[in-house]
Amino acid sequence: EIIIQNEKGKSKNESETFKGETRIIPVSELKEGDHVLVRPGGRVPADGVVAEGNSEVNEAMVTGESAPVTKRATNEVIAGTVNSDGSLTIEVTKVGERTFLSGVMRLVAEAQASKSRLQMLSDRAAYYLTLIAIATGGITFFVWIAASGGLGIALTRTVAVLVIACPHALGLAVPLVASLSTTMAARQGFLVKQRLALEAARNVGVVLFDKTGTLTKGEFGVDTIISAEPGDEAEVLTYAASVNSKSEHPIAHAIVKEAGRRALALRAVTGFQRIAGKGAKANIDGTEVFVGSRTLLHDRGAILAPDVQAHVATLSEQGKTVVFVIAGSRAVGAIALADIIREESRAAVASLHGMGIKTAMITGDSEEVATWVSRELGIDEHFARVFPDQKSGKVKLLQAQGKKVAMVGDGVNDAPALTQADLGIAIGAGTNVAIESAGIILVRNDPRDIVRIIKLSRATYTKMIQNLLWATGYNVVALPLAAGVLASRGILLEPALAALFMSLSTVIVAVNALMLRRMKFA
Repeated sequence: EIIIQNEKGKSKNESETFKGETRIIPVSELKEGDHVLVRPGGRVPADGVVAEGNSEVNEAMVTGESAPVTKRATNEVIAGTVNSDGSLTIEVTKVGERTFLSGVMRLVAEAQASKSRLQMLSDRAAYYLTLIAIATGGITFFVWIAASGGLGIALTRTVAVLVIACPHALGLAVPLVASLSTTMAARQGFLVKQRLALEAARNVGVVLFDKTGTLTKGEFGVDTIISAEPGDEAEVLTYAASVNSKSEHPIAHAIVKEAGRRALALRAVTGFQRIAGKGAKANIDGTEVFVGSRTLLHDRGAILAPDVQAHVATLSEQGKTVVFVIAGSRAVGAIALADIIREESRAAVASLHGMGIKTAMITGDSEEVATWVSRELGIDEHFARVFPDQKSGKVKLLQAQGKKVAMVGDGVNDAPALTQADLGIAIGAGTNVAIESAGIILVRNDPRDIVRIIKLSRATYTKMIQNLLWATGYNVVALPLAAGVLASRGILLEPALAALFMSLSTVIVAVNALMLRRMKFA
């Protein structure tokens, strides 16, 4: 049974036939054993294995690996990943609860169930203060009656105790600061979904970054251009961009984009042809120009000079993707591409180190790529080749070392780790699953906002403690006076004055909370 899919992974009307009768059915009706044709640029509609075809698939959203992965017969594919410029026939092997995405959601649910639920300190304090006020009022009433103070004096003292013990200030001490900090967070560029998440940020000891889409932009960019002849870098890029101008491959897009950034004029091409698993070719001014892998370089019999080979080897060891440009049988040069590191990431890592907070990175990419990015950014520790179901385990590993962990990610594959971490921070441009699993969302996709989160959290906690100390200390001093412990010395706190002091306490707590607005967190 064959199902023809469009680029968005939805069925559409087709009249063509592919190895038999074409059937048009909704994706929801897919069954194990069905065969699906995934066209260039289309999404894989279900978990399965490649039955026929050869292409590259972008799996960044689920594995975090920035480089497209080559897929051919018997290779597994995951629902939601994006096909490149080849066609694949997929045999569906998993549907429903057995799929990869369902497994990720189960991990999220398990992590959420393991997290404790905390009550606000001020709520408990206000509750106990209410009990203390009632008990103290009752004791005051009976003590004054027993002391023959009369019913009027006993009632006056009791009312004074109840008024002065009104938990307004204590009840406002934390919620008012929390409300202000949430508003300030939005102004700073991050949204607080869970207030406890913002409170937890002050104790973070290590920030664990996902690489692709978080520390990097999650897209290829030209890193280095090597020409066979010194000074011919523009020619190498022009050849490569001209051939790739008709390709849908992400590497091709990166090369064409770089040529545009350098304002290079592309040459007219004819006879464009994709070479499955190797690259592409086209005719430029009567010359066949090839752009692709080392295999394509060998097939054409082109030879690189020793110094060029050494340079390419160094770039490959850093995990960068190298494509070669061949005109006829002559090697014109090579272009190294890599996932682009965000400039903001450098500042974020440096600032975190300045605050005494360690940094770590987790990625599905190779050890070479992870080492290069870690070295470029000065990250303390990294985990490479980590599969999605292993990421939450790495968080637990750091937590087992006694550290409070903040996890920063953007993909479906990061969701379990975001939930397991003491603080989950999602990139705003990430997937809905990641956003739903996090406590804080970075609207501007700027890693430097993590520093602001921690600073705001620490300032918020300080204000909360100040308010709690004031509200509690005020009651510790005022309650005995209202009860009349110094009545023998002529010191009595009348109910009207108690009401004034109670209001003043509330005002002081509110003003202290508002001082949070004057603080800078950049």
